[in-house]
Amino acid sequence: MDPFVFVIIITAVAGVVGTGLGGLLGVLFTRNSEKIVSLLLSFAGGVMLCIVCLDLLADALGQNEGSVGHVFLVIAMTVVGYAVIYILNAIIDRKTNPEVSHIDQAHPKTADQLSELIHSDHYEEHKREYEQTGQQKSRRQLFLAGVVMACAIALHNLPEGMVIGASYAGDAIDGGVSGIAIAIVIGLHNIPEGMAVSVPLAAGGMGKGKATLLTALSGAPTILGAMLGYFLGTLSPVSLAVSLSFASGAMLYVVFGELLPESILMWRSKAPAAAMLAGLLVGVLILYV
Repeated sequence: MDPFVFVIIITAVAGVVGTGLGGLLGVLFTRNSEKIVSLLLSFAGGVMLCIVCLDLLADALGQNEGSVGHVFLVIAMTVVGYAVIYILNAIIDRKTNPEVSHIDQAHPKTADQLSELIHSDHYEEHKREYEQTGQQKSRRQLFLAGVVMACAIALHNLPEGMVIGASYAGDAIDGGVSGIAIAIVIGLHNIPEGMAVSVPLAAGGMGKGKATLLTALSGAPTILGAMLGYFLGTLSPVSLAVSLSFASGAMLYVVFGELLPESILMWRSKAPAAAMLAGLLVGVLILYV
């Protein structure tokens, strides 16, 4: 099978199936979902942190080992990847937060509810307005709120796809098999994210089947990210290092800027920290056993 086609297939499984499975679990087990998703998000964050630091960045640095300039290139592209996702998230937050009634000056700077993870609370705000007024303006705002929600989901899934695509490109160069392991890890990591998507949709009145289907489809941007990561990674060793570094930076923002703060705010205890440690150790097992 053509490697590019295989990358698309394995990424679709990791992105769409993994997210869809999480969506199904979310609509079936909504009771105490905040604590469950808190632990799953922090566990997934630990796994991703391990993969990024011990595999992706190590591969990026290894493309031109011994070159000081190459080390600074990897550091710079990691910062760029982090900054791009941070800025895009900040733009979405600045647009949506003022329009949500429960978010005020005293509200945490990151999400502390499931609905805030994907801005479905913003969508529900406009949905209620449209149902009450039926005005054309409200309908347009409802559509835009849906687009914003889709963009928020894509911001998490695109870099995950880039990680898979770039990893497979690296395997094609050095004969490794890390791409398969990373696809499995991201598929598992997408389960709690799928729960985070489906729970607020179902809680807002959407049918369980429709909420699960939409959640699964929200994993589709992962495929676009994988195509981009694979394409960049096969151009040259330097472009592979750039792709791996950028994807690593983007994932580090998702871990430290989204998953961990949100998991701790959802359940204010030491349990999320323990779950993160467990995830990190499981990541070590996946990579080295």
